[in-house]
Amino acid sequence: MDNPARAAILQRMIRDTDIAIVGGGLNGCALALACARLGLRVALIDALPVATRALPAFDGRSYALALGSQRMLAALDLWQALDPNAEPIRRVQVSDGRIGMGTTFLGLDFDAAEIADGPTGYMIEDRHLRLALLDALAATPGIDHRAGETVVAQSTGPDGASLTLASGTTLTAQLIVGADGKGSGTARRAGITRTGWQYRQSALVCAIAHEARHEGTAHQLFLPSGPLAILPLTGNQSAIVWTEETALAAQINALSDADYLAVLRPRFGDFLGQITLAGARYSYPLGLSLANHIVADRLALVGDAAHAVHPIAGQGLNAGLRDVAALVHVLDHAQRRGEDIASPLVLDRYAQWRRFDTATLAAATDIFNRLFSSDNPLLRATRDLGMALVNAAPALRRGAMREAAGLSGDLPDLMRD
Repeated sequence: MDNPARAAILQRMIRDTDIAIVGGGLNGCALALACARLGLRVALIDALPVATRALPAFDGRSYALALGSQRMLAALDLWQALDPNAEPIRRVQVSDGRIGMGTTFLGLDFDAAEIADGPTGYMIEDRHLRLALLDALAATPGIDHRAGETVVAQSTGPDGASLTLASGTTLTAQLIVGADGKGSGTARRAGITRTGWQYRQSALVCAIAHEARHEGTAHQLFLPSGPLAILPLTGNQSAIVWTEETALAAQINALSDADYLAVLRPRFGDFLGQITLAGARYSYPLGLSLANHIVADRLALVGDAAHAVHPIAGQGLNAGLRDVAALVHVLDHAQRRGEDIASPLVLDRYAQWRRFDTATLAAATDIFNRLFSSDNPLLRATRDLGMALVNAAPALRRGAMREAAGLSGDLPDLMRD
């Protein structure tokens, strides 16, 4: 064995772990599992205790998983546990409307049968996805899950990286990955700045139970104050992501359950019959927040730490999982070639791969939100004409569906069929 190879092996043995992931949310857990499958040692630093992450009650939160994301979870051997609680999205209907008019003005109608790949995606409750990831973490060798821990300092150098935890422990690694949200301390400590702005809008999030069957149809209704998504869950339940101006959203969220529903009902009509709340209600401000760089010396960012966008297309988690899949793809191929997985050349491949996709998603969500969150007659006529043209062109319609399903572009290994 030559001297550089021997030195690399000795250096790896000296380090505590190969990859230190800061952030124990969905993206951090998925990355830990994927890296462990490559034979890499992983330390997952999670600020929340396992008991908090593992709360089993339905709290109203759920996610729209694109088909590409579902394939990734299947590749990580998670889908068998998730499938019984996942609702396929078989149809997507997009409407331009007004309060009190329901879904009268149909603009786009996407039928998953047109793309022949299966459903465009799946709806899954947060509690099911969290528990499946936690169970897999506990059962996977090579993962050191440090729950209830936070990072207070970090440093990088030519021989590796180091994290200092609040408990006083020092952890050495080859690569640090920040999966710690849009307020990422990992990015801040690395000197990575952010670009973004607030939309003066807030999202109201809840789940409802309803009389009528949703038939696996997701609805995106554009109202003057912002988009309203009605997304099918298992049984006669749907997830609601409802955008309002921030001041009004605060007033609505402060209402009683009965008054909250009284405000919600006229926004999408009665096509689901009588509705009741299922689970808790949430509200959070909306904005765009992009890290100006997603890699630095021996460091990479994924998920909201790299890019937090408007939920108008339901792509937040999907974009994060695509980050994870792309980073794992790059690390896997670098490892096979015998490269230092944290070298600038390797990390730059990840940055280059994700740069266009991230910029496109940020621009699209920003433009769509500004275009559709208005009752200006000229803008309304323009967007209705645009939706009609797309709906009338099968090739455009299929292209839009494949994009929403996460099947377009250069796919990482984990997201291929």
